[in-house]
Parts: sequence; structure tokens; C-alpha cells
Amino acid sequence: MGKIDKPFQILSLDGGGIRGLFSAAILSHIEEDLKTKITDHFDLIVGTSTGGIIAIGLGLGLKPPELVDFYLQHCSEIFRNPFRVRSALHWIGSKYPSTFLTAALKSVFGERLFGESKKRLVIPAYNLSDDDVYLFKTPHAEHLRRDYRVPAWQVALATTAAPTFFPACREVDSLRLVDGGIWANNPSMVGLAEAVGTLKVDINAVKILSIGTYDSVTSRSPRLDRGGKLSWARGSAIVDVLMRAQSIGVNKQIQFLVGSDSFLRIDPRVPAADITLDLTCKTEELIARAANHSRGHMPHVKRMFCGHTAAPYEPHS
Repeated sequence: MGKIDKPFQILSLDGGGIRGLFSAAILSHIEEDLKTKITDHFDLIVGTSTGGIIAIGLGLGLKPPELVDFYLQHCSEIFRNPFRVRSALHWIGSKYPSTFLTAALKSVFGERLFGESKKRLVIPAYNLSDDDVYLFKTPHAEHLRRDYRVPAWQVALATTAAPTFFPACREVDSLRLVDGGIWANNPSMVGLAEAVGTLKVDINAVKILSIGTYDSVTSRSPRLDRGGKLSWARGSAIVDVLMRAQSIGVNKQIQFLVGSDSFLRIDPRVPAADITLDLTCKTEELIARAANHSRGHMPHVKRMFCGHTAAPYEPHS
């Protein structure tokens, strides 16, 4: 198969728990303001964790406002924490059971299969059984012949099984799958690798719209300079640094490989206190932030991405 040199556009959606509401609302504003259907302009959608829920939803034909409603309807149940009991239990086990997340995913996806997606999808997870990365892929290449049979809700459950927050997902072939965010919370590079490696797209033909769940304005404590395990564990500093470093590294690599004219990142800086997976009291603020930041980015989205219409996706049977 020769290189594909016609335009190829990727929509990349970060993980971030309840902050996926921000991403869904951004997409909703794009559609409303530009009078377009966002999926019409993208040949591949990649999404990790909460971004995976949105990616699967878009692939199955859900509209961004419907995904906004999904978060508003289900987040308080998924992250239910009466009297902060679960915050105490978090020290010895998963903060939340997967029961309510599973029910929410089934309510929105039903028993539709991952392979029913009308768009090419790649959804990262991590396989604790083999200690290796795990990618769910629609059948957009000849050798991809298994994941399409998995119910969509199971794929979503696997990519959202954030360690310490939810138990590992054992629904897919009894594997121990956890949140893809531990290695690809910003899945832009996953999308680029799939386009260039699997689909044989010329890298110069690729454009990427990457939507984050916003970045924290923070400073690193001097205690980390010589800190041991306790210092780095305090306030989840090690997790925060690793996740942020991973995302920054991906952004810089993408810009180097495709050029800044072919890469748009929407990921505003906000106070560090707002960067939590399960802060359900912030839903109105998330929607307001999406409205504000979509205004500024709208001209760039229109200029860079809306001139391209993705060719119909034909899965391999």
C-alpha cells in the first residue's frame, strides 16, 4: 500500500474525569457556531479515558450536546461521595465502585458494538496482565479483526478505569485493563502513529485538533528537590508531574513532526484546585469555561479544519 498524501485530520481528546464535560461542551459550541457537524471533518478520532467516552459517542453518532447531557445526568452518581466516606476509603481501595459508571455507559451506548462506529477510532487502555499498552481499534485495517466485536460500553469502561479511583476492568477477555491515561492521557501521538504507521498516511498530510481538559497553574514545592517517597506522594505530586510532563512531551513532539501550522491544542490554564477527576460541583464552571475558550479558538478551528470533509469510513469486514 502506497502513502496516502491527501489531507487526513485527527481529533484527539484527553482524559480528565468529570472535566470531559469541558471537551464535550467545546465541541458543542464548535458545531453550533460554525453550523457544522464536527465528525464530518475528521478521518480518525482518538480518545483516552473520559475522552474515550466522547470519542466512542461521536463514532456511534451521538451529538456533542448529547454528550454534555451525559455528564450532567450521570456525574453526580458516578462520583457519589456521601459525607466524604469514599475519600477516606481511597487510602485502602478504589475510591468508587464501577457499578454506577457501568450503568451510565450502558445507558448511553446500550449493547451497540465498538465496531458499529461510523468513524475510525483508537482508544488507549493499559493491560496489567501483560504489563503493556493496549489499544482498542475499529476495523480500519485488514489485520484489525477482534475489537469490533466488543460492546462499546466495555471499551469505555476499560479506558476510564483510573487506578485508585475505579477497579480494573475485567469485562474484555478477563484481562486486567486500566485507564489509558497512565501512558497516553494526551493521545495525539497515538493518533499520529496510527495514521502514519497503520493507515500509511503521509505525515505532511496530517492535521491534528487536540482538546485537553485544561492545565493547572501551579508551582513545584522546593521539598521535591531532595524529597523522598513521602514528599512526592504528598498532594499526588508525582502523579501530577508525570501526567503533565507526558502531555507536554507529546505536544512538543507533535509540533516537531507535523509543524505548528498543522496542530492546534485547546488546553487553557486554570487554578490547580480545579484539576481533579471527580469535582462534580464544578459542572457549571466547566461549561462556562468551554463557552469562553471556544470563542477564541473558533476562527482557528474553522481555518485549519473545516475546509476538509473526511471521506466515508468503510470498515474491513
